[in-house]
Amino acid sequence: MDETTGQPAGAHPHEPHSEGLASKLNWLRAGVLGANDGIVSTAGLVVGVAAATTSTGAIFTAGIAGLSAGAISMAVGEYVSVSTQRDSERALLAKEQRELLDEPEFELAELAGIYEAKGLSAATARKVAEELTAHDAFTAHAEAELGLNPNELTNPWQAAFSSAVSFTLGALLPLLAILLPPVSVRIPITFAAVLVALAVTGSVSARLGGSERGRAVLRVVIGGALAMAVTYGIGQLADVAGI
Repeated sequence: MDETTGQPAGAHPHEPHSEGLASKLNWLRAGVLGANDGIVSTAGLVVGVAAATTSTGAIFTAGIAGLSAGAISMAVGEYVSVSTQRDSERALLAKEQRELLDEPEFELAELAGIYEAKGLSAATARKVAEELTAHDAFTAHAEAELGLNPNELTNPWQAAFSSAVSFTLGALLPLLAILLPPVSVRIPITFAAVLVALAVTGSVSARLGGSERGRAVLRVVIGGALAMAVTYGIGQLADVAGI
């Protein structure tokens, strides 16, 4: 280990020598969070409108508008974010390719140092590095040094589509919950349906993230209830004011 940088001996500075989280787990977690956003934002919107008017047409229009705007916003935001991440990944990979061409011996020593830092003996680490380099030097260095698989970079279009779909699916629940029941019970039913759905998404999210389930569920349920309570109060004020 380099005592100055804290990195394996021979490591280039400013390169993250850590493994990325499982890609599938990340996508699943993002999908759950997207659905959660769709539930909360649309629930707050339709409950607020329903508090001000009993017109099913007005509620439906507001709900669909909110769903569409939210899904597009999520898709665009995810596309921009993942595109930026992909650009950074490509830049790191291009840098690694140049280093492999310009300094092959240094890179070999660097790779050996990484495996030695993980607990292998110097001789074994060197042997592993040599065999991996002979098989596929670029992939070996990308995975060990950068935590990236050059053949599995994030796709911004896939991310945008997944985000839009998960948000839409989440948003459909409060929209249907407010439109289908009789007028007299539509708001209580929507409150109940949304809080149950949030409890489910909070539980799944906690399990995926390895955190305490009870606390995660409580956070999302309280947040969703607060959002609906605030928009309901605003809708009531608008109704009283005759807006």
